[in-house]
Amino acid sequence: MLVHFVTDEPAKIPAVRAMLEPRFHVVPQLLGGNDTAIGPSHVLMVDADLRKSVCVEQIRLVFRELNCIVEKLFIVRNQVRSMVAQAHALGATAVVSRPREVIVKLAQIELAKRASQADGVAGASPEVTDSAAAFASMFSAVRHGKAINLSDAEYATSQVVNSIAQNGLTAWLDNVRRYHEGTFQHCLLVTGVAVSFALDTGFAGPDVARLGLAATLHDIGKARIALSILDKPGRLDPAEEETMRRHPVIGYELLRDIARVSPEILDGVRHHHEYLDGSGYPDGLKAPEISDLVRRVAWTENWRTHWSRRSGTWLCGREGSQFVSRPD
Repeated sequence: MLVHFVTDEPAKIPAVRAMLEPRFHVVPQLLGGNDTAIGPSHVLMVDADLRKSVCVEQIRLVFRELNCIVEKLFIVRNQVRSMVAQAHALGATAVVSRPREVIVKLAQIELAKRASQADGVAGASPEVTDSAAAFASMFSAVRHGKAINLSDAEYATSQVVNSIAQNGLTAWLDNVRRYHEGTFQHCLLVTGVAVSFALDTGFAGPDVARLGLAATLHDIGKARIALSILDKPGRLDPAEEETMRRHPVIGYELLRDIARVSPEILDGVRHHHEYLDGSGYPDGLKAPEISDLVRRVAWTENWRTHWSRRSGTWLCGREGSQFVSRPD
């Protein structure tokens, strides 16, 4: 179960992870920081000083962004009356004071969630939730200056492969769109499209995993881009566009010193915005310089032009991924 932990003190994060993981997957968000909310988690857990008005306002902003999460668990040590009242005013569904109570309450929520799924209540698929959690873990690591755990990317990719192999691409797209938005939605969609294309065109298992991993990691550089740019609703101005165009190189630099990241994957991350005519970025590569894997990752970026939702099939065959032109 995914727990989105919101706090005003970075020092609280390791203790919460030690207490809850691996049973629960903890995604931390520091109030006032630049963390990306992954939405929706199963539980929002808050441990902050509710006597400070700035913390209260920042919590309201987080809740506004993640308003679809029903369970809101607040930790108020010593049950300070004013803080308990403030927690309920913010929409707390439970207020606890001791670590043991946190674990018990989360276990109760987990049991209720499983029961609702058994009764057929709609919700995000486990594969979508787990993949989103892995993406969140990677983005959080980058934003906090820590090394990326490649196991997160490999796990996310395996979950996408399993889901699409069992249920198909249309179900994946519907689930991701219903429960996620923004950068995480884009990453989940592109990875799903890459995996589906590989499966549907008969790639061998290792090749499916390789293309899926490249798609999973292709936008990791965006974790270093300000949210004001990533989430801007309108058109980016020239300076913002220039900043955004740096994300392939940023991603490449984040991954190049990780031993298990192959040169092929690094190539996909750095060059997924290159075009055959040399008009892409960051290196202005032309057709002979663009590898097959790069072409396929770039192709999935413009996947909407290649997929028929009505028929659930690709509008072009295996050769379609060999052509990378500017999207219309």
